[in-house]
Amino acid sequence: MQGIDTNILVRFLVDDDKLQSKKVYKLFKKTESNNSELFVPLLVVLELIWVLESAYEIPRADIVESISDLLLMPILKFEHQSALQQFTHSAQKNRYDLSDLVIAYSAKEQGCENVITFDKKVSKSNLFELIK
Repeated sequence: MQGIDTNILVRFLVDDDKLQSKKVYKLFKKTESNNSELFVPLLVVLELIWVLESAYEIPRADIVESISDLLLMPILKFEHQSALQQFTHSAQKNRYDLSDLVIAYSAKEQGCENVITFDKKVSKSNLFELIK
C-alpha cells in the first residue's frame, strides 16, 4: 500500500490542473484494477480542508460532502476512518470549524473525554472544554 499526499486529493476534487488530474485518475483506476488501496493520513484530511477553504474558497457544505464521498471510495483507506465518518455527520449539523471537529473526533476515537482548548466558540461543544 502507498500513502497519498494532499495534492492528489486536491487534483481529484478540484480538477484545476488537467495533466495532474489525469494522472490521479490513472492512479485511482490502477489501484482499483489491482484491488488495492491508497492510505490517506489524517493530516492529509486536515490539510485538504485548509486548502479547499483558503485557496479555493469552497463552501463548507461542499467540503464536507466531498470528504463524505471520498470516505465511500473503496480504494482509499483513511487513518481514523470512523472518526472521519462521525466528523462528516456532525459537521452537517453545526458551524464549528471543520479542522477542530476532525481533531475532536480523532481524540474521541482514541478514548479522550474531550479536547481542552482556549477557543471559546468551539468550547460550547461537548467535544471541547475551555481551559480556565
